[in-house]
Amino acid sequence: MKTQLYSFWRSSAAFRVRIALNLKGMDCEVIPVNIVKSGGAQTAGEYANKNPNRLVPVLSHGEHHIHQSLAIIEYLEEIQENPPLLPHSPIDRAWVRAVAMDIAIEIHPLNNLRVLRYLMKTLGVSAETKDFWSQHWMALGLESLEKQLSTDTRVGFFAYGDQPGLIDICLVPQIFNALSVKMDMKAYPTLMKIFHQCMTLPAFIDASWENQMDAEGSNPLTPPQK
Repeated sequence: MKTQLYSFWRSSAAFRVRIALNLKGMDCEVIPVNIVKSGGAQTAGEYANKNPNRLVPVLSHGEHHIHQSLAIIEYLEEIQENPPLLPHSPIDRAWVRAVAMDIAIEIHPLNNLRVLRYLMKTLGVSAETKDFWSQHWMALGLESLEKQLSTDTRVGFFAYGDQPGLIDICLVPQIFNALSVKMDMKAYPTLMKIFHQCMTLPAFIDASWENQMDAEGSNPLTPPQK
């Protein structure tokens, strides 16, 4: 069954799915959707039929189209169990999902392209103010994550144990976003330790911004602060 991922190189949500596909070792054709130029290709009729929300990513699996990155990742987990992205224990699965949602639902939406574009184009805020907005909401979320992961005994080399999983899949794109607005990451040593561990793995490296076919320019990241 043919699998296609509609993706944009800097989309955090698409980044998550790219990592998950790589960790699972699943073959997938990546189809770039430029959500920036000319009002965004995601607003075109053909793509909008696949995702009425007009957002990326969308996973096409055969005749089925699945949107929302966490739903896509859960689907991948269900159709291919190994390697697992979620723990076996129900309570640990709930904890992993909750921390992943802290990132994907609490932090990321406030810094989504649609929000930032509205701030600048409709409300008329400056680029500097837009970056202050991004840093404020990211700092609140990252402080909470640091507190949780720095004290929980379930944390190992990765956010849960010694194998990468759902939290890491959500964390790495969020750290990319934080670095792109030049946040000082010294206050988050646990998060950065996990981030650097993830970024030694081909699954994360190959999914990263600069390694996408639609990437614009060279590595867009500020070098991580350890």
